[in-house]
Amino acid sequence: MALTLEVKNAEGKKVGSVDLPAEIFDAQTNIPLIHQVVTAQLAAARQGTQKAKNRGETSGSGKKPFKQKGTGRARQGSVRAPLQRGGGAAHAVRPRSYFQRTPKKMIAAALRGVLSDRQRNERIHVLDSVTAAPSTKAALAAVRQFSTRKNLLVVVSRNEDAAWRSLRNADDLHLLVPDQLNAYDILKSDDVVFSEAAIKDFLKFKATGKSVKSVARESEVSA
Repeated sequence: MALTLEVKNAEGKKVGSVDLPAEIFDAQTNIPLIHQVVTAQLAAARQGTQKAKNRGETSGSGKKPFKQKGTGRARQGSVRAPLQRGGGAAHAVRPRSYFQRTPKKMIAAALRGVLSDRQRNERIHVLDSVTAAPSTKAALAAVRQFSTRKNLLVVVSRNEDAAWRSLRNADDLHLLVPDQLNAYDILKSDDVVFSEAAIKDFLKFKATGKSVKSVARESEVSA
């Protein structure tokens, strides 16, 4: 079973259609799975290089700052203690990795789930061509015809140079290529706009298992 989606041009007129496989765009949306995948993706983006010095790494002598009794102050054993100014941290932050193992099947299932959710709510659109010549104004008008919502994700093919040059500096949308498509960016976006070349590359990649780069390369050779 396939879902049919209209392909529109820059003027908003229907110029064709594309069939979307139900196993990708009408799959079950598993919210706990999507949450786990997105959490792992955000965790992997953390550098984990933050570090604070403990009392053994700060400079200062080990001499007792003042005598034990008779001063009326709390006893202190070192100027490098956490309670002292310039002393080490009590529970110092150490460099660490935030990596969470996420199997490829889980990542693929999460992507199918969020794509299906957007499709069921009519938030996926296909544009025949973003722009023929580099023009930010024309490209923005073409992709914005589908929605006035704040967050827009635009997916274009790697060989659509004019679209890249037109939209790469736009502040009010996020630009991706098909092989970079992920659950987090789709969840952040209210609407997803594919160019016709991008949706074909994405579907061919899913059908053959090849990388989108190799699919695009084969398309250039055949052309």
